[in-house]
Amino acid sequence: MGDVVRDGLLAFWGTAAAKKVEALSGLEHARYLQGWGRPGDTAVLAEDLDRGRLGAAWYGPVTSEEPAYGFLDDQTPEVALAVAPDHRGRGAGGALLRELRDAAKSQGYSALSLSVEKDNPAPRLYERNSFVKPFETEDAWAMGADLFAG
Repeated sequence: MGDVVRDGLLAFWGTAAAKKVEALSGLEHARYLQGWGRPGDTAVLAEDLDRGRLGAAWYGPVTSEEPAYGFLDDQTPEVALAVAPDHRGRGAGGALLRELRDAAKSQGYSALSLSVEKDNPAPRLYERNSFVKPFETEDAWAMGADLFAG
């Protein structure tokens, strides 16, 4: 666990990220941050060394007893991702997802899931990063990525 600089982005995970992700604990993300720090909770933070914080992504385990919006099964942690509006479409989201995928693989997970509203442009980002749409609700898609697929 530590810091990684790749493509000009600084990604943190482990203890460093847990402290930094607390700043994102607004109401829209509260469901994904309550009880943060459990085994399996992982976060990455993208920072441009010149422009500052670009975004963050994190995942945590979810269970059938307390399923989240993108729940697939008890073994698949769910991802939440946020990129600053003025940095969207510039690669930060993809870099965050790649770092999360690498971290999840290293922790022994075989898949990740997420939920995205249908009017959000992010599904294209997720599909470019191997997420597929196994099911949908009226307003959103649940998406999953097999971490070991080609």
